[in-house]
Amino acid sequence: MTPLSDSQQTQVLTSGEITSLFEGMDGGRPADTLLRVVALIASRFHTEVCSAYLLEPDRTTLVLAATVGLHPRCIGKLRIPLSEGLTGLVAETVMPVAVTDVMNHPRFKLIKELEEETVHSFLGVPIIDRGVLQGVLVVQTREPRTFGEEDIRMLVEAANQVAPVISEARTFDRFIAPTQERLWSLANNIWWSWDPDCISLFRDLNPTRWLQLNQNPIALLSEISAEDLEHRATELVLHSRINYCYRRQQEYLRADQTWGAQNAGALRTRPVAYFSAEFGLHESLPIYSGGLGVLAGDHIKSSSDLGIPLIGVGLFYEQGYFRQRLDKDGWQQEEYIDSDITQLPIQIAIGQNGEPVVVHVPTRTGAILAKVWRINVGRCDLLLLDSNVAGNAPEDRHLSSRLYGGNDRMRIRQELLLGVGGYRALQAMGITPGVLHLNEGHSGFAVLEAIRTRMVEEGIDFKTAASQVPREVVFTTHTPVPAGHDRFDADLIEEHLGPLRDELELSQENLMGFGRVYSNDPQEKFCMTVLGLKLSRHANAVSSLHGEVSRAMWWNLYPGKPEDAVPIGHVTNGVHVPSWLAPQMRRLYDRHLGVDWPDRSSDKDTWAAIENVDDGELWETHLSLKAQLLDFARHRAREQALLRGDSPDMFRRLEKILSPDALTIGFARRFATYKRANLILTDIRRLASLVNDPKRPVQFLFAGKAHPNDEPGKKILQEVAMMMRDPELGNKFVFIEDYDINVGRYLVQGVDVWLNNPRRPHEASGTSGQKVVLNGGLNLSILDGWWAEAYDGLNGFAIGNGRTHAKQEVHDLRDGEDLYRVLRDEVIPLYYQRDRDGLPRGWIQRMKRTIRTLGWRFNADRMVMDYAQKCYIPATGGTSSDIRSPA
Repeated sequence: MTPLSDSQQTQVLTSGEITSLFEGMDGGRPADTLLRVVALIASRFHTEVCSAYLLEPDRTTLVLAATVGLHPRCIGKLRIPLSEGLTGLVAETVMPVAVTDVMNHPRFKLIKELEEETVHSFLGVPIIDRGVLQGVLVVQTREPRTFGEEDIRMLVEAANQVAPVISEARTFDRFIAPTQERLWSLANNIWWSWDPDCISLFRDLNPTRWLQLNQNPIALLSEISAEDLEHRATELVLHSRINYCYRRQQEYLRADQTWGAQNAGALRTRPVAYFSAEFGLHESLPIYSGGLGVLAGDHIKSSSDLGIPLIGVGLFYEQGYFRQRLDKDGWQQEEYIDSDITQLPIQIAIGQNGEPVVVHVPTRTGAILAKVWRINVGRCDLLLLDSNVAGNAPEDRHLSSRLYGGNDRMRIRQELLLGVGGYRALQAMGITPGVLHLNEGHSGFAVLEAIRTRMVEEGIDFKTAASQVPREVVFTTHTPVPAGHDRFDADLIEEHLGPLRDELELSQENLMGFGRVYSNDPQEKFCMTVLGLKLSRHANAVSSLHGEVSRAMWWNLYPGKPEDAVPIGHVTNGVHVPSWLAPQMRRLYDRHLGVDWPDRSSDKDTWAAIENVDDGELWETHLSLKAQLLDFARHRAREQALLRGDSPDMFRRLEKILSPDALTIGFARRFATYKRANLILTDIRRLASLVNDPKRPVQFLFAGKAHPNDEPGKKILQEVAMMMRDPELGNKFVFIEDYDINVGRYLVQGVDVWLNNPRRPHEASGTSGQKVVLNGGLNLSILDGWWAEAYDGLNGFAIGNGRTHAKQEVHDLRDGEDLYRVLRDEVIPLYYQRDRDGLPRGWIQRMKRTIRTLGWRFNADRMVMDYAQKCYIPATGGTSSDIRSPA
């Protein structure tokens, strides 16, 4: 080992470095500061390992707070009693300990989790601040090294230099609250749901109940008394992990050096109000039905991570979307269950007056009232309006009970509450949004309310206000088919918008004109999408192809403009990486992409290192995830059979279904007819020859719900589900009931192939396949939605060539033929082509390519940054330049 130089022997850390460390503490990120401390000392001492251990409040144990050279997963988790190990000996004696060969020391204890098997020499010194022991500073080497008196003296000096920093880190919101308060703090912010350390912490408190309670930490903690909680934390050695997660949560919430702080400062005082009819945040909060809600949930999570000031606005559905059960005939049965408010991470929103917020939305037949709930989603808030309040008519008390339920009258009342009520809730809380982002047309009435507010505040007329407010409106359309856009009769509009129309000083025909393609056509209904497009200056579709479809669909809204000039752009959807990435894959990425890779996930250079991952390591990681999926699917299949009262023979057969050796193809989404879930069933004989090949077997996992009123969709679902009972194919088909975020997580993390075969161009974007990408799965998809711009010929598989046919039956037949061909000629052979080590090298190369080429593009950080730079900041007037050419 190289000895310390003369300059290093006079001072270990410079005054500038110490000042910088204290500035890091002022920035509210002590974890990062501690990592800088150990990195600096490791560099000065020319050691491969340097670690800082902090003394716990009980003063009998040490917790690993920072390390370079040892495994980072142990940070915040590893606890060492003072009576154990060389590190414990330093704290126990409050004296330096130097050992040339640790294996020969009686107090040495090998901790395998640290991966310190190759470490030989050890030097540890106590960290003392103002006469009080704060922790232990350790350097270690992989080659034998004798630490002399000068080495010890210099490390003691280094410990003295950093002791004030260590002391501050130790007390920085880390040990202030007792165990129960820390856990409740974690549980009451949805941030825990995308932090793997927090998830594992709650799970380990009681693994069985965690699963039974749908992974709901509020429900779990409600069952455990403070005394029992403390006992379990002690018994399971969880204190340090609780402290670590709590500290990281506080650092996350306080951080101000974010992308948003640097790039979207104009939004700080006038944030984005993001309106959506549903938000899919976690399975324990059932206020979503499918892709639109999950996208909204991912959008608000990434906004939080990026530090973009954004407030979500939605409705609280007490019964949520329906629970799905299939009867013995495979027919979908719907069940609605009331949520227990006390078991959810929500609290009453408080207004500027210090009172709970209650909004009033007038209609011609009386006002609709709603209270407002608030949910913490990392650094962002989500406001949910709830009409179940005293003073409402019985029909209105149940107005927000169910997602997408009821007739047109119920739908327009929900959308009135979401748009007008949501905007009034923001006002009641003293929030003046700088941007209104309407996620689909359901919330379009919010713009009318914003115009009314501007008229009142500034004393201006409708025409003037209506020319100003749309500049601040971003409208995102998701629906590529005309039938998917909400339309209402004139009498429903007048009943519900009449009072607002009066205040806007508009005639009924003028108001109806804002929702009609042809403003003066009395036969045309009021369309919410038309309203959104007419009253926004920033409109976008959700993929490149969907942008083309949308411009063609709505070109007649812009007379005189050619189709290509229609002002509807696109921001392709992405997914929130931490929410959908399997822990096993995250650990692999940590090792090969760098532990800070999540902060760089939207940079394509971040993912280049995936090519250097050992093929065997990537494949074994994938197989472990696949095994988890198959275990989950078997368990759910047996559980479903038991609830249906299936025969003992059927139950025994389900215990043996699904092989880890078989190519596993997943399909999970809403069972709308255009998604063609039954395309694979068009030729059963050919399908049987594919899946029943003993040398190259194939198995399918299906999940999804059909809308309760969609009879054709239910029939397709029944056709797919009944394949489980087919004597020839039953062992190769499993339908997993009650599709939700939890089921989706297992599927996207464990399948070999993700099947997507909508009728092009009816898939606006689709995001489930993007989640598969992150976990190493391959897409087999029609060139529609996001896949049309993602597929490069080597990062997955394509069905068809992007061409369609005017006759639907020809279109479907051609796609079905190509699906079978691609499976037979490309997918199956590549999967089963193995080398002497049993590795499918060609398949693994395609896995790496899909991660490298798509991981950075189709994640929600990139998506939200696109919205911020191209929509939000311009909408709020935060751009530094905008030079326009004369027309």
